Amino acid sequence: MNRFYRHGDVPIFAETEYIRWKKEASRAAVDFYQIVGYLTGLLLVRPEMEPATLLRTASVVHILDAVLCRVVAGHSGRRKIPWTIAGLVFGVWALGILFLLPAKKTASS
Repeated sequence: MNRFYRHGDVPIFAETEYIRWKKEASRAAVDFYQIVGYLTGLLLVRPEMEPATLLRTASVVHILDAVLCRVVAGHSGRRKIPWTIAGLVFGVWALGILFLLPAKKTASS
């Protein structure tokens, strides 16, 4: 029986070495996907979203967040251009900060 069963001659670490190398090779793409997903909040809404769909949806959401940041900044007496850029880069997080900041008082009011 031992003569036909030769699997004992194959070192076990060779299989784990291959598995570890494959995980290291795919780790960067998974990390980027998870970072974008959680920073935009989209993976909290739908965790099984595909990477291409995630990137397209995140870009549309960030553009809309930039528009909303511009409108809210204009109404609260803040500079529009920096908040538009912040909304484009940081998305809903910039919008949340803008909502939490108190409105600036102008000289006429």
